[in-house]
Amino acid sequence: MDKIRFKQAQSLLLESGKSKKGTEKLKNPREGTLDPVAYAEIINQVIGTEEFVYSSRPTHKLLPEDAKEFCSNLIDIRNKIDDILAEFGVLEKKNIEEEVKRLSEKFIILTSKGNFKKIITRWGVEAQRIVVAGVPLETEDMRVLNPKIPETALEPVKKKISHVKNDIIRKMDQFDTQEMLVVVENDKSGEIMAKRAENLYGARVMIRDNLKNTSILEFRKALEKEYNP
Repeated sequence: MDKIRFKQAQSLLLESGKSKKGTEKLKNPREGTLDPVAYAEIINQVIGTEEFVYSSRPTHKLLPEDAKEFCSNLIDIRNKIDDILAEFGVLEKKNIEEEVKRLSEKFIILTSKGNFKKIITRWGVEAQRIVVAGVPLETEDMRVLNPKIPETALEPVKKKISHVKNDIIRKMDQFDTQEMLVVVENDKSGEIMAKRAENLYGARVMIRDNLKNTSILEFRKALEKEYNP
């Protein structure tokens, strides 16, 4: 049974490289080096998602938490497949990075995750355009996140909030833009920051369950004019 599922997963992955749908333009494969470890991880993850097929019988409807986990797994699988396809020249990641760089030139990027800053700078976003906020944008939002926080602990938070806001204003002046893209995770602090940024700056919002699983293609879409979250 395991061998059958393994073969099915292999077939699905091979067919994915032949698809002509979507915005990506797929090219003919060139010579490259296959990473057997990465490929094995993909196969195992594909097989692992099969559990959702069985557990959701007979309707195959997934409840919100299961849907999040299922889709998160698929996104991670897709990102790994994209890396393999890029190695063989099927996807032109360099061109995508150039497009991300161009599209990001009208934005200030606000995120709550320092690691995500590293990711998007590799994708072509200028580091000076990125603001990492380790605190909410308003003091009252900190009280929502932590109702028991003492007043004495709020003083340093206020200073950090002031620093973040000044940094945002400075970067908007520096790059002559009022456009902001907020990229946060789908949790309470992320939702609060996104909503506050919408109110304060008219920001565009991108929310994901796990930012480390966000692909460059998803990020590019968020930068595009017609983006709908």
